[in-house]
Amino acid sequence: MSRVGKEPIPIPPKVEVDIKGNDVRVKGPKGELEQSFDRDMEIILQEKEILVKRPSDSKKHRSMHGLTRTLISNMVEGVSRGFEKELEIEGREYKVQ
Repeated sequence: MSRVGKEPIPIPPKVEVDIKGNDVRVKGPKGELEQSFDRDMEIILQEKEILVKRPSDSKKHRSMHGLTRTLISNMVEGVSRGFEKELEIEGREYKVQ
């Protein structure tokens, strides 16, 4: 089983998740995202987490399992924390504004 795909996705307090079939809508303080996923993947919403299950161990299903879980996790993180990029500046005599 996929190590990435089998982990549940925790839902932060101010995030709402709506699942209709394989269409997932995530709404949070930073915005709203919606995505459709492969119809073979089973997306389950439990109390405070989302689970992704696959129907078989075929190569296609194994690859889609981890991908689907990662995309949903990124959606939840994007609407709760947003995108942030940290820059590390090494050296001297750089002017940063």
